[in-house]
Amino acid sequence: MGFFCFVINQIISIYIWIIIIAVLMTYFQPNRNNQIVQLIFRLTEPTFYYARKYLSFLIVQGMDFTPIAIIFVLQLIPKLICSIF
Repeated sequence: MGFFCFVINQIISIYIWIIIIAVLMTYFQPNRNNQIVQLIFRLTEPTFYYARKYLSFLIVQGMDFTPIAIIFVLQLIPKLICSIF
């Protein structure tokens, strides 16, 4: 089970970095035609959409705190999974 926990932890860590990059890209307004930018937004927008839909109270005066909540939940997932197994 150690290898399974390691793989889950690595996948979630990579996704957290993708979320961080997506948040930073919103400040710099990158070219939307760039394939890397499109890939990052395609990977993160579904998660952001559902978080914004169900956690709408995390958007305060135009500031969107849903990525922070997503990262927090993602960090809990490997701990919960590995503690069960």
